Amino acid sequence: MDAIESSKLSDGVNAPLWLFWKRRRYILVFMTFFGFFNVYSLRVNLSVAIIAMTEIREVLDANGLAGFEQDFDWSSSLQGYILSAFFYGYLFTQVLGGYISSRFGGTNVFGVGIAGTAILTLLTPLAALGGFGWLIAIRVLEGLLEGVTFPCSHAFWSQWAPPSERSRMSSIAFSGAFAGTVVTMPLSGVLASSWGWESVFYVFGTIGCIWYLAWILVVRNSPEDDKYITIEEKNFILESLGRIEGRFESIKHPWKSMLTSKAVIAMCLASFTEDWGYYTLLTGLPTFLKTVLHFDLQSSGVLSALPYLAMGILLSSAGYLADWLQIQGWLSTTQVRKCFTCGAFLIQLVCIIIGALFLIPVPTMVCVTIAVGMGGFAWNGYFVNPLDFSPRSAGVLMGIANGFATIAGVVSPLVSGYLTPTNGENEWRVVFYITGGVYLFGTLVYWCWGSGDPQPWSLEATKGRCKEAEECEKQSSK
Repeated sequence: MDAIESSKLSDGVNAPLWLFWKRRRYILVFMTFFGFFNVYSLRVNLSVAIIAMTEIREVLDANGLAGFEQDFDWSSSLQGYILSAFFYGYLFTQVLGGYISSRFGGTNVFGVGIAGTAILTLLTPLAALGGFGWLIAIRVLEGLLEGVTFPCSHAFWSQWAPPSERSRMSSIAFSGAFAGTVVTMPLSGVLASSWGWESVFYVFGTIGCIWYLAWILVVRNSPEDDKYITIEEKNFILESLGRIEGRFESIKHPWKSMLTSKAVIAMCLASFTEDWGYYTLLTGLPTFLKTVLHFDLQSSGVLSALPYLAMGILLSSAGYLADWLQIQGWLSTTQVRKCFTCGAFLIQLVCIIIGALFLIPVPTMVCVTIAVGMGGFAWNGYFVNPLDFSPRSAGVLMGIANGFATIAGVVSPLVSGYLTPTNGENEWRVVFYITGGVYLFGTLVYWCWGSGDPQPWSLEATKGRCKEAEECEKQSSK
C-alpha cells in the first residue's frame, strides 16, 4: 500500500498528531528520539573530551615556578586512530543488527545496544588511564554495540510506521541523533572545563542507563504486542502495512538480488557520501575551531554543535515535506528521494568549498552549518530507501548501507589526522576539498541509479510468501 492510499485510512484517534501521547506509535517515536539522542551523545563526547585530555596547561610548582603539564601526550595521528576506533566495531554489526532484530525484536536489540554502550562509557576514564590501547579497545566495543541501532530501528519502523507517515516518523526519531550532538558538544566542553574530562563520560553514561530503564518499561516490538494500543490504531497500522494480525512469516532475504541491485548500490554510496562529510566534521570540527579559527575549548564545543542543531531542525521539517509532496501527488517517491538527496549533496558541495576558501570564523561557520544542516534533507532521501525497497528486509538493507557508510567513519578521521599534522590552514583546506569531491561523486551516482520504488526482488519474495500462506490455509481447511 502506497502513501496516498494509506493516508485515506483513519487511526480512530480524535486528536491532532502533535498530541503524540494519544498514539502509541508516536510514543515509540518519542522514546526512539531519546534513544538516538543517547546513541550520538555516547559517540561524540570523546571528540570534545579529547581536547581537554591532550591540552597543554600552564601550572605552578611548589616554588611558584611556571611549568606545563598534559594528561595524555598523543600525536595528531594517534588521536585520529582513537577517534576512528569506534567505527572499527561499528562496521561489523550493521548487517548482523538487521538480521538479529528480525529474530529477537528490533526494540529489544536497540535497547540492549544503547545500554551496553552506556556502561562502557562509564568505564572509559579507567580505560584511558590504563593506556591508549585500552581506550581504543573500549571504543571498538562501543562501536560493536551501537552498530545494531540503525538497522534495528528500520526493523521496528517496518512494524509500526504506516507508509503515509514513514518519512516523518523516522525523521523525527532520527533527529534525536542531532539533538544529542547539539547538547553533548557544548555540555562536554563545560563539564571538561569545570569538573575534568572524566565527568564527560560519567554524565552521559548515566543518562544512557536511565533511558534504557524507561525504554524496557514503555516500548514493545509491534502493535500486536502493545496492550495499551487502541484497537482502532492497531488496525490502522496493520491495514496500512497490508498485514494480518497473528500471522508471522519467516523472512528469507534475497541476498544476491539485494547486493547486485543498482538502487541498493546507489543507496550505499549515498550513505557513504553523507557519512564522509558528517564524520569528517563530527570528529574534527572541535579541533579545527580551536587550532585554525582560534576559539577556546568551551566556545569550540558550543560552535561545533550549531551545524547539528541545523541538521536536526531540517531533518524533522524535511520529513513532513517529503510525506506531504507524495500525499499531494506532486512528486513520486523516487522523485522525492532523488531531489532531496542530490539537492542536499550539491548544496553541501558548494558550502564546503566556499568555507575552505575563506577560513574566516563567521563565513566558514555559516558554510559549515549550512553544509551539515542540509544532511537533514539527504537523510529523507536515501536513508528511508530500505523501507521503500522492501519493508520485510528493511533492517538488513539498512545494515548493508550503514555498514558501507561506516567505512567513511573509519577512514575520514584517519585521513584528517594524517593531513593535518600541524593543523595548518592549507592542511585543513585539503580535507575540505576531498570532502567536496566525495559529495560530487555521490550526487552523480544517486541521480543515475537512485530509486524510491519497491524492488522487483522484494515483490517476488512477497508473492512467494503469499502463495505459501494460501497453500497452508487450503490444507488446514481440508
